[in-house]
Amino acid sequence: MGASENNFLHVIAKNFDVLALPLVTLVYPLYASIQAIETRSIADDQQWLTYWVLYSLITLFELTFAKVLEVLAIWPYAKLILSCWLVLPHFNGAAHVYKQYIRPFYMNPQLPHLPQMPRTSHMWYVPRKNIFSKQDDVLTAAERYMEEHGTEAFERLISRDREARARHHGAYTNGNYTIFNDDFIY
Repeated sequence: MGASENNFLHVIAKNFDVLALPLVTLVYPLYASIQAIETRSIADDQQWLTYWVLYSLITLFELTFAKVLEVLAIWPYAKLILSCWLVLPHFNGAAHVYKQYIRPFYMNPQLPHLPQMPRTSHMWYVPRKNIFSKQDDVLTAAERYMEEHGTEAFERLISRDREARARHHGAYTNGNYTIFNDDFIY
């Protein structure tokens, strides 16, 4: 009996990545994503939506470079460590990747080759980097925005910002009555 138990532990130790990877990359994230759907927190939604995007990119990477990754014996362990960093609440790696890399890239209006996505924020004030030009401030940027897009567009931008801030703080006014986020039921 002792030899069979030793063999069993040896098989588990040798195939730890095969056993742990589905738990770390699929089972726990699925459970946590369902929990995130049921809460009102934006932070956990960002964490898990970003995780699933990154998981898809990792999967595409694996499918694309499958022949190369077969040669690298360390890849399953590296993927397990990366997945743990993305998934575990202690690290919140997916949220970190979103805040540090995805959001700045997505929100950067200085990338003209990327179309503006619908329902995204448009940053109308980006300070100039040239220190030899005239002083750039919010007022001159607002004037420039109105010259390029018109005063109506600027007013719509301000009203959208006010609505977003009101929704963020728990309520917004719609006509003659106020709608609270507590009224929404899944």
